[in-house]
Amino acid sequence: MRPVYMISGGITKFAKAHPDKDFRLMVKEAFDYAMDDVPGLSRDLIDGSVCSYFSDHFTRQLKAGAMVQDYLGLCPMPSRRIEGGGATGGLCLQAAWEAVASGRMEVCIAFGFETMSRVNTWKGNEFIAHASDTNFDYPVGGFYTGYYAMMVHRHMHEFGTTVEQMARVAIKNHRNALFNPYAQSPAGLSIADVRSSPMVSTPLTILDCCQMSDGAAVAILASEAAAERLCNRPVRITGVGCGTDAMRMADRPHGRVILLPHESEEDYRDLKYPGVHSFRGGRTAAKLAYRMAGITNPVEELDFVELHDAYTSSEIQTYEDLGLCRYGKGGLFVDQGCPFMPDIDYGSDAPARGERCLPVNPSGGLLACGHPVGATGLMQAVFAFWQLQDTVGKHMGNETLRVRGAKRGLIHSHAGTGTYITVTILERA
Repeated sequence: MRPVYMISGGITKFAKAHPDKDFRLMVKEAFDYAMDDVPGLSRDLIDGSVCSYFSDHFTRQLKAGAMVQDYLGLCPMPSRRIEGGGATGGLCLQAAWEAVASGRMEVCIAFGFETMSRVNTWKGNEFIAHASDTNFDYPVGGFYTGYYAMMVHRHMHEFGTTVEQMARVAIKNHRNALFNPYAQSPAGLSIADVRSSPMVSTPLTILDCCQMSDGAAVAILASEAAAERLCNRPVRITGVGCGTDAMRMADRPHGRVILLPHESEEDYRDLKYPGVHSFRGGRTAAKLAYRMAGITNPVEELDFVELHDAYTSSEIQTYEDLGLCRYGKGGLFVDQGCPFMPDIDYGSDAPARGERCLPVNPSGGLLACGHPVGATGLMQAVFAFWQLQDTVGKHMGNETLRVRGAKRGLIHSHAGTGTYITVTILERA
């Protein structure tokens, strides 16, 4: 298995709608941006691509990836489509990594997109609900905000998590996005703003939920030899992990906690696991990625995290799955100010920040950037790449979101109610 590097990336602005652009043009804009950043890379040096988009329904076009491949001028090179719900972009990145790590390709393009504005919101939610069990959950009214509301109710019951802690996640991510020109929903919020916004599924208000979006993202991966030729600041992918779980939550068994390197059985003697408050797939993905990257304590060895915060509650749940804190302590992790950027004023409702700081979603995450599903995991990769290249100021027009001295970051993609989850570790070369 060969070392693999990310050498460039590009994204479009994520927006509620891009009525003036179809999916091909959005990907082309992100692709051109990425190519411009590595002027030594020409199309004849690209060996193939991997495409990600979630739903044929949104594009109203089967084989849309083939149309993008043609539009980018990459035919007749090999390409394939990856689909895995909300984790589609993260799975795409890992598929491109595999193509290079295996020696099949020297340079591989990972591109993803979604055009969700082409349908009404209620229809979009119906399409997304098809990613649950259509024989059981969906026919009885299953929809994703309802699933996550149920899960956070259990988290609150088991661990005492509060709606105020959830609201602080929204405050953090939307405030970060004020400095991200690619984000869909930058805002300065208070706890009152979050809690008084329209209720979607108790206790989740509309500001606890990410929004459907139009957008595209591109990541360019290369072998070590190609990266040395093409990029003076490549970023190495040092760890990849993926985990899964049963589609229906009622089918998930209880058992022992999947332990990370810095944990012990004693830590979780009385925990009923995973219940509906935790994601076994996330734990598995993290464990595999940490093992490959040689990470023994993520809090001490990571400099930032970009995770899949489709809901404020799922960000808190994911802190625990990734081992950033113990199970049950995700709300406290927020209250201690750990995931906040050190130099941003989050307003009077933000917690006081202690000595420990591990910025989570400095980009604004899905809550504030938006969630054009096939592009989202690749968007995380691009932002992580810019952090580790130390080029945030160049690409965003300001350095407010720069994580100073960042050497290692984690990105995390999540599908369904935890049915597919990916974790990828990137490091400054």
